[in-house]
Amino acid sequence: MNTFVPYLIIGVSVLFILGIKFLSSPKTARSGNLVAAAGMLVALVVLQKTGGDNVWAHGWTFNYTLIVIGTLIGLVIGAIGAYSVKMTSMPQMVALFNGLGGGAAALVASLEFIKDTHYSGIAGVELSIPHDSAFIAGSMLFATLIGSLSFSGSIIAYLKLEGKFEKPHTFPGQNILNGLILLVILGLCGWLTFNASSGNATTAFIVMFALALFFGVAMVLPIGGADMPVVISLLNSFTGLAVAADGFAINNLAMVVAGTLVGSSGTLLTLLMCKAMNRPVTNVLFGAFGSSGAAQAGAAGVVGTVKPIQADEVALLLAYAQRVVVVPGYGMAVAQAQHSVRELTEELGNRGVEVQFAIHPVAGRMPGHMNVLLAEANVPYDQLIEMEQINPSMDRVDVCLVIGANDVVNPAAREDKSSPIYGMPIIDADHCKTCIVMKRSMAAGFAGIENHLFYKDNTRMLFGDAKASLNALVAAVKAS
Repeated sequence: MNTFVPYLIIGVSVLFILGIKFLSSPKTARSGNLVAAAGMLVALVVLQKTGGDNVWAHGWTFNYTLIVIGTLIGLVIGAIGAYSVKMTSMPQMVALFNGLGGGAAALVASLEFIKDTHYSGIAGVELSIPHDSAFIAGSMLFATLIGSLSFSGSIIAYLKLEGKFEKPHTFPGQNILNGLILLVILGLCGWLTFNASSGNATTAFIVMFALALFFGVAMVLPIGGADMPVVISLLNSFTGLAVAADGFAINNLAMVVAGTLVGSSGTLLTLLMCKAMNRPVTNVLFGAFGSSGAAQAGAAGVVGTVKPIQADEVALLLAYAQRVVVVPGYGMAVAQAQHSVRELTEELGNRGVEVQFAIHPVAGRMPGHMNVLLAEANVPYDQLIEMEQINPSMDRVDVCLVIGANDVVNPAAREDKSSPIYGMPIIDADHCKTCIVMKRSMAAGFAGIENHLFYKDNTRMLFGDAKASLNALVAAVKAS
């Protein structure tokens, strides 16, 4: 059976790759999860059974009972989370799960580093790297550093998404202090890589571990709440890299493949979202975007007056429009209004109105947040149009309905050079014939920046809870 282990690993790798590929589209995302889960099941059961020594703890007795118990506990917690967590809280759940993954990777690497055992891997797939080599020690230290950083950083990201402290927490010299802490961590890792058998190695390792946890907190605290989608993606890539390093440390090629895929895809997603905001990663990590100073800069130069509108007036505009574009935002998620949106668009579609949804890459609180919400409400996938595709035709839209979106439709990104979001690609909602913005109040968005769209001549403000307003629009459209 061991002869087939390398082929099984290739098969597992293919399943992981297909799973990520399927996740790129809402139509196949659910299948992608199942395919990747099947790959993980094969890696967990078949490869463990065919291995020579226990790849989880070399030299220990392999205990299937503990594996089954742990798997069942994880399945129960995952199922409870999936069924009980509201869609509005999904970003928080993603942040927590990602943090747990990073923490688990750090614990695996830590246990491998501090115990004195021989090195043996999966039969038939030896990496030919001795246990006492600097490479293996470096892999364990890297996994510990990145995994613990991802764990503590994800906890802070969760708290920010929960609204505990959305604004950046900064103080003079913060970046310098963080840089010094990072240098100390890297120095300890460098020393431990070549002195793992030293008598002081355990103490140095514990200090490094503690500093890494603290650095994760210190790294995420200064980041503005509006940048949380990028941070979640970045921390997800960190977790993947930690898992890959674990794979090298314990000679598990399935972990190497899975971690590398997560790390590379998370990194690419992070860079793509930064490109969508026209900001480098360094600006996201060190720019304290969303601070009071940035908000004041964004409020400068606003010209015009706010023009409210009533639901029955909006219903007439929608009912007699030829083309309507809906721009969903986090406000729609907070109001749990996605099902009301679908009901409204179905009614408009029955009247012959062309309806589309304009999706901004960083709308919401996590990557793909709007796609998930709309898919949950059974909005047809072909109505979801990416920003780059829909912007060239926005001037031919009769009514643009902005539901809870703010920063991703702010014309200040084009018009105000003093704005901190200047140069950020946005959905050109202000180019349509009539723009209806649905908000509870005139409060600034998650980034704390005044929205110039509210003051445009072709913009009308429909104030109130998004779900209640949409229900009123549905009733008014049906009655028209």
